[in-house]
Amino acid sequence: MKKFDPFLTMLIGAVILASLLPCPPAGQIWLDRLSTLLITLMFFFQGAKLKRHAIIESLQDWRLQGGTLFASFVIFPFLGFALYLICHAIFKDGFIKPELWTGVLFLCCLSSTVQSSIALTSIARGNVPASICAATASNILGILFTPLLSGLLLHRSDSGSGLQTIIEVSRELLLPFILGQLTQKWTGPIIQRHKILLSISDRGSIIVLVYAAFSTAVLQGLWKRIPLIDLGKVALLDSILLFTLLFLTGLLGKILGQTKENDIALQFCGSKKSLATGIPMASVIFPSGAGIIVLPLMIYHQIQLFVCTILARRYAQRPLTENSSHTRHEG
Repeated sequence: MKKFDPFLTMLIGAVILASLLPCPPAGQIWLDRLSTLLITLMFFFQGAKLKRHAIIESLQDWRLQGGTLFASFVIFPFLGFALYLICHAIFKDGFIKPELWTGVLFLCCLSSTVQSSIALTSIARGNVPASICAATASNILGILFTPLLSGLLLHRSDSGSGLQTIIEVSRELLLPFILGQLTQKWTGPIIQRHKILLSISDRGSIIVLVYAAFSTAVLQGLWKRIPLIDLGKVALLDSILLFTLLFLTGLLGKILGQTKENDIALQFCGSKKSLATGIPMASVIFPSGAGIIVLPLMIYHQIQLFVCTILARRYAQRPLTENSSHTRHEG
């Protein structure tokens, strides 16, 4: 893992650009249409790129895969809601503003990352193939679980029922993914030949989405409503969530009786949250307030990369065994 993350720098640049030069109201409708198109293309390409055997393999190791899903979609939301209740019991103002709490709880409902989870597992000499399957399963199921959990935690009466939210997310995210899978025979080879262009396209899509979300938020007075000290409080809450999940996923691995390599894969996949999936989902679930909603996610993303990179390097220093050597060569 690189200490310098150019993608995060571009995301911060998009936030700064939206803060200084937000898209005017007259152009918002066109920017929204562009964002919807980019989201559709992103998930279509993901469906065309992902091999079907990877989906099947993701269901085979029930302990690791089940542990990852349990951490992502049960432990994380439960912990986030418990933290919410504790802060509201201790602090009269709830510690942070309601909009930021929405973002923190939404973060807790997201799926795991794919690229960084795999990279960190590889650095730590963990089970790389298992981490690929675990992160993949988390992302696919997250298309259904995230809106459902968000509806349960946030009681969003303004966006309709949880079922309506799932239908909306499925239409914009799951349907393009399925179409990508169905056309994989023809589109798959093209995507494999142009991986760099697709990577740029995926990241470019997210940058546009961030700019669109923050443009709307800035026009609504984002930086007047969110003081700098609140961002520090969000970073503190994010850190509490991350360190607690790292501890609990490590404990869960021991309870399941896995190998050390599988424990590492579970810990990294179960404690991380996907910025690449979270931003498009926020744009669909919170069409008018995604700018504020994704702030906790963007902060968590950087904290998780920094902390987990240090942890991965520490794991890499453990004595080399026959199994770990095999795992490393597989990755």
